[in-house]
Amino acid sequence: MLIVVARDPAIRLRYIAAACHITERTAQNIVHDLEQAGYMRRERNGRRSRYILCMGGTLRHPAAASVPVRGVLELFTPHAGER
Repeated sequence: MLIVVARDPAIRLRYIAAACHITERTAQNIVHDLEQAGYMRRERNGRRSRYILCMGGTLRHPAAASVPVRGVLELFTPHAGER
């Protein structure tokens, strides 16, 4: 989900869900969890949301605890390091 958001920070939740092959409700729960964990934050602009990734942290899975979020996103998105 972070890769999908990194590619288009203004993406709508329904398109995030479609890109991840999950329901919209599941996508909403994951976005909420990512916000609570500090991986992203959401800015409201009228009725639209824009997602801002917080790329200073590391992945939280024990096997990848030393892997920076920025490094992973730079592998899969062409300009993630410029945001």
